[in-house]
Amino acid sequence: MKQFNCGDVVPGCNARFVFDSEAKILESVARHAREDHGLTDIPPQLTEQVRAKIRPAA
Repeated sequence: MKQFNCGDVVPGCNARFVFDSEAKILESVARHAREDHGLTDIPPQLTEQVRAKIRPAA
């Protein structure tokens, strides 16, 4: 399992994502970015920031 905490990239956000693959995390984070942070376009550098912060689930 892998995890990503949105607050690692967006200070103050408490959303946490835990899935069995990086692809599922990225898909869910993109949906979260659109729905909760109002991003209509996900820039490649943001995707790379998220990838860099994905860790094994505790």
